[in-house]
Amino acid sequence: MDILLFKIALCAYLVSTLGYTASLLVKRVHIARFSTWILLSAFIIHTASFLFRRLETGHSPFTGIYETLSFFAWAISGIYLAFQLKTKTRVLGAFVSPMAFLLMTAASIRLGGHVSIPAILQGHWVTAHVTLSVIGEALFTLACLAGLMYLIQDNFIKNKKINSFSRLLPPLRDLDRINHICLLWGFPMLTLGVIAGSIWARTVWGSHWQWDPKQIWTLIAWIFYAVLLHQRLAIGWKGRKIAFFSIAVFLFLLFAFVAVNAVLTTSHKFI
Repeated sequence: MDILLFKIALCAYLVSTLGYTASLLVKRVHIARFSTWILLSAFIIHTASFLFRRLETGHSPFTGIYETLSFFAWAISGIYLAFQLKTKTRVLGAFVSPMAFLLMTAASIRLGGHVSIPAILQGHWVTAHVTLSVIGEALFTLACLAGLMYLIQDNFIKNKKINSFSRLLPPLRDLDRINHICLLWGFPMLTLGVIAGSIWARTVWGSHWQWDPKQIWTLIAWIFYAVLLHQRLAIGWKGRKIAFFSIAVFLFLLFAFVAVNAVLTTSHKFI
């Protein structure tokens, strides 16, 4: 049942992506509204697939690279949908939905594969580490996407290119608000995820810190986000500046969590 629900959710993410793309092409916000409902349906079905997988396997569905990609897609979709309750940013889904679909497509590579979790990856601390870290990263991803759309909209306004397309994009105020909230919540989530991971490492390897490449790069990314959040809250950075640096720091975080696995030797191959 979990595989069937996963496939249905994947199809729904695809339909949502096509809908958001069409809304941009024909410059009609009502298509984006319809696509948001499709994305909500995909999120609900995706949630059900997690529950069934939990019942079937008896372990957390968030351990392993492919399961983590699926959870990432679920998290960023859910966070974006939550923002729809307070902001007018439906067209931002044109960035969110394709990303969720691509993540789900990548996660489907091992769909239905044999589940065998090493003893070292079993336990509540591993689940907490992966769950909190991925939610934090999903919030940072949304901050990046909101920043990207902010720069696009801001460029239209500065160059006085106010047209039907620019009117379709969300207000700068709402995009900046999403950036602010995502940084405000993403940083403590990632921090708690790192703490949970260090406790787990202490239990397994006898030390909180292993000088693992992913640990090092993650710490650097964490410091960058700490500085970025400080500049936002204490110095008052907002608008174009915070949008640009949100994108830049996220690209560094993306390198830390993706490229390190491909280039360097790390004990974090499971995520």
